[in-house]
Parts: sequence; structure tokens; C-alpha cells
Amino acid sequence: MIQLLYIAIFSEMGLILTLVFRSPLRKFVIMGLDRVKRGRGPVVVKTVSATIIVLFFSNIYTIVNIQNRKMEAGALNPTDEILMAMNLLQASLLGFMIFLALMIDRLHHYIRELRLLRKAMEAAKKQNRGFEDGKNGEGKGLGEEVETLRSKVKWLESECEAKAKEAEAAEAKAEALRKQSEGSLLQYDHLLEDNQNLRNQLESIDQNLSQSGGKKTM
Repeated sequence: MIQLLYIAIFSEMGLILTLVFRSPLRKFVIMGLDRVKRGRGPVVVKTVSATIIVLFFSNIYTIVNIQNRKMEAGALNPTDEILMAMNLLQASLLGFMIFLALMIDRLHHYIRELRLLRKAMEAAKKQNRGFEDGKNGEGKGLGEEVETLRSKVKWLESECEAKAKEAEAAEAKAEALRKQSEGSLLQYDHLLEDNQNLRNQLESIDQNLSQSGGKKTM
């Protein structure tokens, strides 16, 4: 019994060292513990743990009984002393084995949580990188659109300047035509006045001629 307890304790210590320090065996140990905690594994582990706890309390009970006999008799016989030492050693080994088993369970739990956190952090980093890349791509696209809009604005400004110059030239031509038309109207008015004057003169000459012809006939 004691030899089995020593083997179990040293095995648990080896498992703890394997879990604490990184080594090629660590991955296989973690995979084995994962399988133990799946399916029927937990039932077997609980059964073994209950058996060990029962043995532990049985040894404690035996030690308490031997102590009571010692108090009643005042001394222990050699057989009780041997039983006392054996049960005390077994109880110590069983308690230490339970303690190591709890340490293995907690170490495995924390290692799994650490692995999940690392995976979550890696996923978050990848997502952040993808977001930054997309943001940079959108920034480049927006920059290209801004450059395109700037070129369009420059082209529209040049077009507006050209149209403004054409409009100014058209206004200048219209003003010149207006002035020319005003000059033509003035000349036309002068011609009308001259024509009217010539007509008046012709009419007066005709009247004079007609009057002189009438006198001669008389």
C-alpha cells in the first residue's frame, strides 16, 4: 500500500513538473487530462477520489482510536505503536496525494483558460489588423476620390473662367453693335431730315414754277 502511494505521489509530482515547465510532453499531458475530463472520465476520477478520501479518513479514524486506547491504558504496546506509525504514514501520504491531485486539476484548468485567452487575443489582434487594413484601404480610396474631385473642380473652374471670358467678349460685341446701331439710327434720322428738307425745297420750287407759268398765260 505504501509503495503504491509513493508511486502515485511521484507520478503526480512528475505531472506537475511537466505542466509547470514547457516541454514536448506538456502537450500530450494536457491532451490526456482533457480526455480524462470528457465522457466517462469524470465519473472514474470521482470514484477514485472518493475511495482515496475514504481511505484517508479511515486512517485518521484508526489513529484516533489508537490515541484513545493510549489515553485509557497509559501506554501503547509495540503492535499499536507499529499500527500508529503505519496509519500516520499512510494518512500523510494520502493527504499529500490529494493535495497534489488538486494542484494538477487547478494547473490544468488555468492552462486551458490561458490557452483560450491567447486564442481570443490572437483573434482580436487579427480582427484589429483587418480593421486597420480596411481602414487604410478606405483611406486610400477616399484620397483617390478627393484627388479626382479636386481635378474636376479645377476643370470646372477653368471652364467657368473660359465661359466668363466668352461672356465678356459677347457683352463687348453687343455693346459695340449697340453703339453702331445707335450711330446708324442717328445717321438715318439725319438722312430723313435731309430728305424732308429736299422735299420741302422741291415743293416750294414747284409752287414757284406753277405761279410763274400762270402769270405768263394771263
